[in-house]
Amino acid sequence: MFEELTSSPVFLQIVFSLVAIVVTYLITFTVVHIINKTVKDLKRKYTLRKFTAYIATFICILAIILIWIKSAASVTTIISVLAAGLTLALHQPITSIAGWLLILVRRPYETGDRIAIGNISGDVIDIRLFYTSILEIGNWVDADQSTGRIIHCPNGKVFTEPIFNYTRGFEYIWNEIKIVVTFESNWKKAKDIIMDIESKDYMDLSDKVRNKLESMSKKYMIHYEKLTPIVWTKIVDFGVELTLRYLTEARKRRSTQDAICKDILEKFIKEPDIDFAYPTYRIYRQGEASSSAPSKKKG
Repeated sequence: MFEELTSSPVFLQIVFSLVAIVVTYLITFTVVHIINKTVKDLKRKYTLRKFTAYIATFICILAIILIWIKSAASVTTIISVLAAGLTLALHQPITSIAGWLLILVRRPYETGDRIAIGNISGDVIDIRLFYTSILEIGNWVDADQSTGRIIHCPNGKVFTEPIFNYTRGFEYIWNEIKIVVTFESNWKKAKDIIMDIESKDYMDLSDKVRNKLESMSKKYMIHYEKLTPIVWTKIVDFGVELTLRYLTEARKRRSTQDAICKDILEKFIKEPDIDFAYPTYRIYRQGEASSSAPSKKKG
């Protein structure tokens, strides 16, 4: 019984496979030990260890395949299994290559565009076979300014994530600035001042904006009825909120907001009947109410 088992081809193949695994492990262990003893540079040491492990694994798998191959039919079966396994293992790289082809053909974005894919925002600095490199904006930095980090985004995301392009075709976006004045202020005058400040800047953009819209309307179903700046009025708990809504270039959102805010501060400080408002609260102690902050503050 034992002699029949030991002489069977399957038993011998199992034994040879185990021998191949043990021999490969011992050789790999020896080579890694030599590398640890002789190589001083940490990065080079790590690279050599990983390379040794990859080569040893490949040789071991190849040896086991050769041990178990009996005929051409076996070779075909093994190749089919390996192909199926590789297809599953390389799903993401294949999807990234397909995404790369889509980017080249349909051009949802190009190098230099400011985009957002999912929760990643930034300027495209490179497009390669598997990844798109993006110089990140936002995150912990306000007003779409660069963080300095480079993000490598898999191209396959173009199939699963919405893509926002800030600069392709129509590179202008709507921005809003909220200013709150006290109830006692002349809010109508404040509104006129804000409109006057932004209207002057818009005159320089009007022709460019309309030309861009006309060009885009030939490709997309897009239509804006109102492009001029507007100031919306809203009553909030601590005053009258004036919201300036205006068009600006995507990359100039912070600089234009800075310039407008400076102009508003300089104009409002000259007006005795306009005061900025801020939230207030009251502290009640032993039946007496006392305000913790004044209801208005001069700019």
